[in-house]
Amino acid sequence: MSLLSVQDINVYYGSIHAIKGISFDVNEGEIVTLIGANGAGKSTTLNTISGLLKPKTGSIEFEGQSIGGVPAHRLISKGMALCPEGRRVFLQMTVQENLEMGGFTRPPAEIPVTLEKVFETFPRLKERCRQIAGTLSGGEQQMLAMGRALMSKPKLIMLDEPSMGLSPILVEQIFDIVKDLHKSGTTILLVEQNAQMALSVADRAYVLETGRISMEGDAKELLHDERVRRAYLGG
Repeated sequence: MSLLSVQDINVYYGSIHAIKGISFDVNEGEIVTLIGANGAGKSTTLNTISGLLKPKTGSIEFEGQSIGGVPAHRLISKGMALCPEGRRVFLQMTVQENLEMGGFTRPPAEIPVTLEKVFETFPRLKERCRQIAGTLSGGEQQMLAMGRALMSKPKLIMLDEPSMGLSPILVEQIFDIVKDLHKSGTTILLVEQNAQMALSVADRAYVLETGRISMEGDAKELLHDERVRRAYLGG
């Protein structure tokens, strides 16, 4: 059984048909990536799954249960976490306060233990724990956004453009962390414009074009597919 199952969802922004009947699954323990150009519908798809947008038709199931119409904050308690595009950390709060906000659905006694696990994954955040988030570098803010999502101990973490605006060295670091999370058993749904990096870490991939899935399959096979290379890898 799939951990996440998205079936034939259609999403509109007013009269604009943004997502056109897409279907896909994420199995437990996988990294599944959605790649595509700007405006293809990748972030819209994640925002719909996480309850921030409502599909006009179709169904979304998590652990075999329908989550259509469930408010975003309740989905966190069910085991889903979104690390949003653009990081969206609380800029006036400290690093530690941001992380504690991420654990608001957990029993208070669990917070210190989970916090230490996040600090093990992101040692830089431990060094900066009392620093105001708005003074962090872009890479550090991305680590903070990912750490905040992990504080809810999600079964599925959704990462929306984690490499956006980062230098090549920082992109490598972020994707090393994605691989480490995968090895630790976290299921990941990854939206990413950097198709080369996304396909190199993912198990399976779906290619979105103007709101539709145009290709799908094993990520490593798509990495070497001529159509994907021409469209997204400059090859």
